[in-house]
Amino acid sequence: MGVESRRDDPLKPPLGTINVIFAALGRTGSWPSKGPKRCKLDDQLVLGFSDADKVGTVQPHDDALVVTLRIGGYDVKRVMVDQGSAAEIMYPDLYRGLNLKLSDLTPYSSSLISFEGRVVTPKGQIRLPVQTGSEVVEVDFIVVDVFSPYTAIVARPWLHALGAVSSTLHQKIKYPSEGQVCEIRRDKSIARQCLVAAIQHEPGAESSTKGL
Repeated sequence: MGVESRRDDPLKPPLGTINVIFAALGRTGSWPSKGPKRCKLDDQLVLGFSDADKVGTVQPHDDALVVTLRIGGYDVKRVMVDQGSAAEIMYPDLYRGLNLKLSDLTPYSSSLISFEGRVVTPKGQIRLPVQTGSEVVEVDFIVVDVFSPYTAIVARPWLHALGAVSSTLHQKIKYPSEGQVCEIRRDKSIARQCLVAAIQHEPGAESSTKGL
């Protein structure tokens, strides 16, 4: 699974915003429109975390790291960062939001295991740019037709290509860009909504995944 990085114009506006509507929750989650926070550095770049990075979080917690990323030119909400995975995944809401068709996908023959423990046969794979600030990484997303409270999962290939480190404890991502360390922060309420939606979802009830 290959990834490529480049730089782009961080001031270029998104083509739109893609979000998930939770039928189980009966509402659409909101997300503040914020870009990566740039940190001033004195001598050299240090990608790490300290207790100061916990400011704004409620400790202890076991929340997933859920962020907004610009994917394919759109600001996509409810993206989970999973440093324990080697595969980037795209779910039906993002697939439909990007107006993709099966003809846009390339074959992907390997099966995957869903969060519910089922074997899933992917619909295919597509390569899309993921932009954070001025940094752009081309990512191969595997498209699956299963329920998920998330729009997508980004994993080690994206993190490594970006030169980033993530921390679920501190609920943020840090990455180098133009001689500075930038941050992408989570939204706690969105992560909790995703957790509730996953708990309320009944196995076999794939009502939100039809139409790929």
